[in-house]
Amino acid sequence: MQTVIERSPTTQQDFFLSPAELAQFHRDGVIGPFDLCEPDEMKKRWKRERLQLFDRSHAAYPDAPPASGVFNYDRHLDNDFLSEVVCRPEIAHRMSSILGPDVLCWRSEFFVKYPGDEATDWHQADTFGGANGVPHIRWPNGSKFNGTLTAWIAFTDADIETACMRFVPGTQGDLHYDESKGMDYAPQLNNKRVIEGEVRGFFGYNWRDLQIDPNWQPDESKAISMPCRAGQFLIFWSTTMHASHVHAGRTNNMRLAFAPRYVPTAVKIYENMRRTNTVEEFGGSFPLEKYGSVIVSGRNDEPEHQISAANLRGTPFVNSNPR
Repeated sequence: MQTVIERSPTTQQDFFLSPAELAQFHRDGVIGPFDLCEPDEMKKRWKRERLQLFDRSHAAYPDAPPASGVFNYDRHLDNDFLSEVVCRPEIAHRMSSILGPDVLCWRSEFFVKYPGDEATDWHQADTFGGANGVPHIRWPNGSKFNGTLTAWIAFTDADIETACMRFVPGTQGDLHYDESKGMDYAPQLNNKRVIEGEVRGFFGYNWRDLQIDPNWQPDESKAISMPCRAGQFLIFWSTTMHASHVHAGRTNNMRLAFAPRYVPTAVKIYENMRRTNTVEEFGGSFPLEKYGSVIVSGRNDEPEHQISAANLRGTPFVNSNPR
């Protein structure tokens, strides 16, 4: 196994959250946008990398159905550009500020909105098992937090017209959904379900089927929109109430975001899937033989974790905050 290349923290810029930023994040459950790179740089890199992603010869899940939601899961495990992105100190340092010194990236996925696409409906994610009711992550008993930290990275410009993110700040500690209930997958309803007078959905599911109180409604009067230009990113708890605007279709440009997910190394990953070694959701499934979490900060002291020191092309992952 290849050794992780570790850059000394004394030779790179410090991106840890300030005390004021950390207090804001603990209050709101979301913060940003922060700069990862200049807009022109991101657009130039993505123009090249999107062609590279057609090559699935090293993908962790090469046989995932193209129409399924899992088709582009975890491409940071085989694409060098995405491998770099999930480890960038601009992200990893801030994650460590919130989660502690030992942090891993356990998943990544793309979120695409084409012109005219529906809004993503309000939701919170705790265990990430909402699709089939089987938890994907589990925090230690007695933990103060649940869910995961998401870095929502804009690969294209995202404003209200092109489906930027929406949040209800301060909702991260008040869960309104029971993911153990599971949901029915009905992709034929995409762009057809009207909720609160707007076409909304959740990638073939209806997240409102998971509501603990079926009569409860999110308080949209407290919602904020958070536009990002290409090359910027937001950080938020997956348990913070979040959604996206509809893509109004007034431009031919799609909205594309890449979202790596982070947790402390003490969190259990896919422990419920060890018997079958397969994860099923979003109309597809993927085996875990080539899967591995990535240490982006600190170290891993949990022997149960399957850790990837290098991506599936042999490029080492970079620990931006070793100890």
